[in-house]
Amino acid sequence: MTSFLKPENALKRAEELINVGQKQDALQTLHSLITSKRYRAWQKTLERIMFKYVELCVDMRKGRFAKDGLIQYRIICQQVNVSSLEEVIKHFMHLSTEKAEQARSQAQALEEALDVDDLEADKRPEDLMLSYVSGEKGKERSDRELVTPWFKFLWETYRTVLEILRNNSKLEALYAMTAHRAFQFCKQYKRTTEFRRLCEIIRNHLANLNKYRDQRDRPDLSAPESLQLYLDTRFEQLKVATELELWQEAFRSIEDIHGLMCIVKKTPKASLMVLYYAKLTEIFWISSSHLYHAYAWFRLFLLQKNFNKNLSQKDLQLIASSVVLAALSVPPHDHTQGASHLELEHEKERNLRMANLIGFNLESKPESREVLSRSALLAELVSKGVMSCVTQEVKDIYHLLEHEFLPLDLPSKVQPLLTKISKLGGKLSTASSVPEVQLCQYVPALEKLATLRLLQQVSNVYQTMKIETLSGMIPFFDFSVVEKISVDAAKHKFVSMKVDHMRKVVVFCKTNLESDGLRDHLAKFAEHLNKARQMIYPPDRKPSKIGALLPSLNEVVAKEHKRLLARKSIIEKRKEEQERQLLEMEREEESKRLRLQKITEEAEQRRLANEYEQRKNQRILREIEEREMEEAQALLQEAEKRIKKKGKKPIIEGEKLTKQTLMELTLTEQLRERQEMEKKLQKLAKTMDYLERAKREEAAPLIEAAYQKRLVEEKLLHEREQQLEVEVSKQRHEGDLKEKERLARMVGNKEIYQERVVSSRQAEFNRLSREREERISRILQARRQEREKMRKLKYYLRLEEERQEKLREEEEARKREEAERRKKEEAEHLAKLAEILEKQRQRERELEEKAERQKKEALFGRSGEAAVKPLEPPARPLEAGPTATAPAAAGAAAASAPGKYVPKFRRERAEVPNPAAPLEADRWTNPSRQDGDRWRSDDRRPAFGAGGGSRSSSAWSSSRRGADR
Repeated sequence: MTSFLKPENALKRAEELINVGQKQDALQTLHSLITSKRYRAWQKTLERIMFKYVELCVDMRKGRFAKDGLIQYRIICQQVNVSSLEEVIKHFMHLSTEKAEQARSQAQALEEALDVDDLEADKRPEDLMLSYVSGEKGKERSDRELVTPWFKFLWETYRTVLEILRNNSKLEALYAMTAHRAFQFCKQYKRTTEFRRLCEIIRNHLANLNKYRDQRDRPDLSAPESLQLYLDTRFEQLKVATELELWQEAFRSIEDIHGLMCIVKKTPKASLMVLYYAKLTEIFWISSSHLYHAYAWFRLFLLQKNFNKNLSQKDLQLIASSVVLAALSVPPHDHTQGASHLELEHEKERNLRMANLIGFNLESKPESREVLSRSALLAELVSKGVMSCVTQEVKDIYHLLEHEFLPLDLPSKVQPLLTKISKLGGKLSTASSVPEVQLCQYVPALEKLATLRLLQQVSNVYQTMKIETLSGMIPFFDFSVVEKISVDAAKHKFVSMKVDHMRKVVVFCKTNLESDGLRDHLAKFAEHLNKARQMIYPPDRKPSKIGALLPSLNEVVAKEHKRLLARKSIIEKRKEEQERQLLEMEREEESKRLRLQKITEEAEQRRLANEYEQRKNQRILREIEEREMEEAQALLQEAEKRIKKKGKKPIIEGEKLTKQTLMELTLTEQLRERQEMEKKLQKLAKTMDYLERAKREEAAPLIEAAYQKRLVEEKLLHEREQQLEVEVSKQRHEGDLKEKERLARMVGNKEIYQERVVSSRQAEFNRLSREREERISRILQARRQEREKMRKLKYYLRLEEERQEKLREEEEARKREEAERRKKEEAEHLAKLAEILEKQRQRERELEEKAERQKKEALFGRSGEAAVKPLEPPARPLEAGPTATAPAAAGAAAASAPGKYVPKFRRERAEVPNPAAPLEADRWTNPSRQDGDRWRSDDRRPAFGAGGGSRSSSAWSSSRRGADR
């Protein structure tokens, strides 16, 4: 196996192999990459590799490779990106379906080409021989060669996808879609065997799903979405089974749906239940289970009436009529009469199964068998109001067959009603879920029921009756059919009668007249007398004492009813709250348990994987050692056998030999034996050459004598056959001459007919030629117009692209110019700001110099005043700080300067000197450095003179605003 550092390299290698026609090697390369444990982390490249992989599998019809690759890819992306697996599977199914359709269309085209090639030409000899040998037609052969392999691969594709997705909760929708497509495949191509296998596969998947409940990604059937998908799949299976007329599979599908409903303990939607009961009616009718067929119709009627509000009155009437007629079609006698115990047990189990399917739960007791019966069903139809919805003809036939006693006129009154009923029915409206109702299917059963009722009523009136009279009373059947019906009724103890063909009469036997019949007549007579007495003497009704004793009983009952309703609502709310809290606690506990279980499972899986790898490596090493030891022992035994056969002793001990030494020894022995065998063969060939030459020398004269004898015999045989052929030819020639004379009269008619046929075919050929030329010219004109249109469209598109490109280039150039202009404006703006700032700094320096000059002038003026006044104590400028000297000097200068505004605090400082300034010096500074520091601080501090400081501050603020802008 070639290893690749990156998956992209494997994909490139596969494409190169495909380009040179080595698809098998490309498939093997991709398969090795996918199954390798080196690439277990999902990445986008693996998805592209899988697309190419499934394409190769489909092209080469490698279903096993496709299944293996998809299983490995499911392991890779199960927990990371399941949608990628879904896309790959969809692509796989699409390619398989497309290939199957292409093969089918190709087979059809081949069949049409074979059929239209030459209608008048005879088949070739080789075609006739092939058809007789193979025993099949051209279509069958083309299907077998082209269509069948692709259909097999498509079927294998569906099975593979279903097997991969069977226990994946994240791809339930894809599983359902695949099952639906497989059902449609079986339906479209009438694949009954594959449909049975498909149903069994889906059934096994559901059984395993319920059996192994501890799987990690197992679908949850209690979830509504999952349940709906599974139910839709089963209902689609039921539809296809009924359309393919696979009634056994349809019944098993019904059982699957019922089992699914029992597992989740939820009832599906009403629309699905309508389809469920509609299919049940078909299945029960086909299986001749008329009782359960009627019950299924009854359930279907109740569903349609209660849940389908858009159902029209006509459709409801037809469905109700079907219910009543289905109930009447049930045989009136009991089939269990006279049956064995084993048959009764089988019948009981069958009844239980079917009753569960239609929604009736029967207990396995003998008395519960009568719960579902014909009489109970008819009574329930009357109580539920079904009889009020049926047509008048159905009502009439119901009363005639169930309530009327007309032993002589019953068939004559029933026959016109049956004629009318057979014409009723048809397709229902779109609001009804049942597509069609046909009442004519119940006519044979109703005719049989009318015959049974007639026999029953006639047996109560007559003891004997002629066969002709009885046959004339029953217009539905011949007497042979009536006899079969009567035998069946007598078997089930419904009618007691005998047919005497010698006397041509029917004898009605009343075996229990004294006990059963008389007792029934007396009971009915007593009931009728009781009703008549009550009608003549009605009983007196006594007034109720409760109304007199409790006049306000209604108010009390209403209040109590309201109180109980309020209490009930409170209790229901408390129950709901308690159930909600319990449900939340259970959900939290379940989530905690699942998390712990997941952590434990992951740790266990890691431990098991490590142990498996260790055991695997040890097993491989042990197998290699054992295999080498076995090979060495085998070689040693063969060498010993050869040496013993030749009578030689072993040269060396066997235990000291190694595998390499034994292989060298064996090769030497084989080479020596081969040389000896070649020498023997050369000697044998020389001997055989001498023998063959001697035999041929002895046989040459004998062959010559036999040849001469054969020549003489064949010459005589040829002369005899030649004479016989001459005689036969003369006879045949005479017969042909007579036939020519007889047919010479039809030569003129033959030539006229030939000319007419040739002329008609020539005209037809000319007409077809003209039509073909016209069609070709129209096609050429259309293609020419299409090419002209496409040329104009391409030219317009090219012009439009050039225009768009030009507009885009102009827009880009405009944007570049705009950007350059903005950059230039910003540079000019920054240069102006820099110039403003430079001017501002120059002005500030000039103001500082001016303020410094004023300070110096103020200081020089103070020293002059001190020299004029010698009695005042001299000031100590070195002991005062710069903060005290500078303001005073500034105030004095401002006071001495005429025409300038000086603040009041500066004038007071100038008039009254600070007494503390000359007394206390800065304790933290050196006195010798105070004067220099003061001058330096004065140099650093900006001077705010009268008007000068305000101008500098305003200029500085204006420069800041310009920079901000």
